[in-house]
Amino acid sequence: MTALRPGLSPVSAASHRGLAGRFGWDAVSLITVYLVLLLGIPSNVTISSLGSFGRPAMLWGLVLFAYWALSRLQWRSVDVPPVWQPVRIAFVVLLVIALVSFAAALLRGQPADQVSPLITSILRLVSWGGVLLVIVDGIRTMYDVTRLLRRVCIGAALLALLGLLQAVTGSSLLDFWGSVPGVTHGDGGTVERFGITRSAGTATHPLEFSTVLNAAVPLCIAAALSRGFRWTLAKGSGVWWWVVTALLVLVALTGVSRSAIIGFVIAVVAMIPAVPRQYRWPVIGGGVVVAAALVAAVPGLAGSTIGLFTGIAEDGSTLSRAGALDRLPEFVSVSPLYGIGFGIFLPRYYILDNQWAQLAIDLGVLGVAAFGAMLASAMWSAWNARQQSRAPDAQLVGHALAASVLTIAVVFAFFDGLAFPIAAGFLFVLVGLCAAVRTAVAHDIRNLEVIPRSSLPTLAEPAEPVKSQQEPSRE
Repeated sequence: MTALRPGLSPVSAASHRGLAGRFGWDAVSLITVYLVLLLGIPSNVTISSLGSFGRPAMLWGLVLFAYWALSRLQWRSVDVPPVWQPVRIAFVVLLVIALVSFAAALLRGQPADQVSPLITSILRLVSWGGVLLVIVDGIRTMYDVTRLLRRVCIGAALLALLGLLQAVTGSSLLDFWGSVPGVTHGDGGTVERFGITRSAGTATHPLEFSTVLNAAVPLCIAAALSRGFRWTLAKGSGVWWWVVTALLVLVALTGVSRSAIIGFVIAVVAMIPAVPRQYRWPVIGGGVVVAAALVAAVPGLAGSTIGLFTGIAEDGSTLSRAGALDRLPEFVSVSPLYGIGFGIFLPRYYILDNQWAQLAIDLGVLGVAAFGAMLASAMWSAWNARQQSRAPDAQLVGHALAASVLTIAVVFAFFDGLAFPIAAGFLFVLVGLCAAVRTAVAHDIRNLEVIPRSSLPTLAEPAEPVKSQQEPSRE
């Protein structure tokens, strides 16, 4: 942490610009560029001359890491008081373990075709770290947190809309990328299961696609309850966000996937306590109507979905996952402490379809512990913000972010999520936001006047919307 120049007092969180450069490029703008590259450009599109290193979102993440490092080295005349962030510590530990595993793998010697995946995986981790750290250190007010959350929800809505068009047309609608000079468009797009088109959006696989949509559901519910995180708007302005939420649910459930359904259930159940009591039954009823409309619109969807669970004992993917867990001790025993190297246990050896098991092989028990600690500390940070804050917007945002991270953490037990760029990048954005909302709440408690709790509405009793006192004017 940089020292303060003598004679100057820290500025309040509401006035601090965070990691802001010239021309208005603050942390929110930088992360918005990342979201556009992550969600807007198909994850199987790479810059031809760079090969596996050429994914635009990964390259921008590396730029963000360099930007964060340089900003930390600069002398600051004023700064806000530091807030202890366990998320940052857990990520640094994870990165150190990955680097130790990387060095050990190279010292052991690797086949030529494993060196490039090993280097690429480390660069991807650094890129995700750039996204995470810029959010943690650059976003310090609830105004910026909600501003970025709106953009995350809009990005998820556009991704779901693309998935809906893909399901209707039966085409990926992204083949034009193959004719763009200087880029390579790999495999991906829509697939069929039980005669039903499974959309993938810009993701490489429908499961990755549905994971992102399910993780965005709690955020969109929060946006709907808070009228787009704008507490001073009219009561009817939240309708648009309920439509967005219904779209996410509609598209995610057409994936004909057990993992997608499990993720959806976790996201909704985790978010129900945040919904005011008088709105819970209408929300649940609306969900039932959406599900019924989906079943009526897609012939065979209900039977296929039920069959996924009734025939689980004979399902090939389930048997493969069970077999992988049986052989996990054998794979981990090669290097149980820090693993064989991040990203070099390739599908040609065995397909695990379980990110936690994959991490146990790649980074050992220390890597699993560090990754689990990062997700756990993110959920704790968001929940701590919810408990400590007296502003309804921060309470709602903290609850939604914790629910979103929990959803991804559970779904990662059903596929190797870190191997899929959009799912992994989206997770690190959410983890960073969990830390950011804790920072904003901690600064408000420290710098703003104490507001009697009885004067503010709670999530259970939503009175007339109030404007959080830490937000600068939007007029």
